[in-house]
Amino acid sequence: MKKLIVIVIFIFGANFIIMAQDYRTGIGLRVGLDWGFSVKHFLNENQAIEGIIGSRWKGFIITGLYEFETPAFNISGLTWYYGVGAHLGFWKENNYDIYWWESDHTGGYTVLGADAIIGLEYTFEKVPINFSIDWKPAINFAGYVGFWADMGAVTVRYAIK
Repeated sequence: MKKLIVIVIFIFGANFIIMAQDYRTGIGLRVGLDWGFSVKHFLNENQAIEGIIGSRWKGFIITGLYEFETPAFNISGLTWYYGVGAHLGFWKENNYDIYWWESDHTGGYTVLGADAIIGLEYTFEKVPINFSIDWKPAINFAGYVGFWADMGAVTVRYAIK
């Protein structure tokens, strides 16, 4: 883990003077109740696709999102974004008690569902880094059927022109 942190700091430091306001692709870490990696790629000035690979409850989930961006509060580098997408997740056998985990899922399961996202993102003008904070509710249609309203996170990305 320490090596990963050193590598990330080196990459950010090596490109400190690059203008990243209008980045094309961002790669970074997403931290919330779930944690993982995010890749965001702009298709044009105000539309992007985002892929998230996350982990929670000893399993992992893959999410794809289609997002729209619009300037926020007339502040340079600050945007609102919102969008929709889908997810696929996999869990092994449960080794600890979680109130929603039913006894019929003791062998693990797979979930499939839909996601929404709304957030605020700031991209620095002279540093190739952006930060975002979002809320990403999801509903599962297969596997553990239900609504997840607690999927918010903070994401830090390295912005690539």
